[in-house]
Amino acid sequence: MTVVQRYFDAFNAGDTTAMLDCLTDDVAHHVNEGNIRTGKALFADFCAHMTRCYRENLTDMVVFVNADNTRAAAEYVVNGTYLQTDAGLPEARNQTYKLPAGSFFDLKDGKIARVTTYYNLADWTAQVA
Repeated sequence: MTVVQRYFDAFNAGDTTAMLDCLTDDVAHHVNEGNIRTGKALFADFCAHMTRCYRENLTDMVVFVNADNTRAAAEYVVNGTYLQTDAGLPEARNQTYKLPAGSFFDLKDGKIARVTTYYNLADWTAQVA
């Protein structure tokens, strides 16, 4: 199993500690519609925020890894519930949503050194508004 699959398995299990174990100490986290966060501590803060505001499960996942195991990509469907209002976004009322998303990774020494995630924020907003 690739480190990327372990990362997503941990995500679906709600296990932030296991997700962090998949990352380099200086991981670069490129957030959709946000700034780059560097390091495990900021990644853990992001995960705690997401857990408060959203409950998500990823399905229909396809993971691609290049031949020298330095880059990877994943395509999946995010199945979620909007639990608590996130600043600057519509009010949360336990709305459900389903949207396609993708993530891209740099891999180094068997760990994830960069996570970049993309999804259509306008699609998400329309579903929860």
